[in-house]
Amino acid sequence: MKRYGIRTRMDPSDPMSAPHLIGPDFQVDRWFEDRDERDRALAELRSGRPYYRSGDTPSVIYEAIEEDAVNSVNHKSSS
Repeated sequence: MKRYGIRTRMDPSDPMSAPHLIGPDFQVDRWFEDRDERDRALAELRSGRPYYRSGDTPSVIYEAIEEDAVNSVNHKSSS
């Protein structure tokens, strides 16, 4: 079972988060078999991307998540 994930969201100040574009609720979760695999992928994502121009700052937010924490939040919000 995949328990360790990376949540990807847009920075609220990014123009693409406007309701008529991607929207403020954009979120993608990607799951990994173990914490080390997730942490390596997270470090790579946070290190930047080669297609950005020098001086550009990505407005994507990456955060480490774990299944137990996600399930407890979802369970509370659905009660």
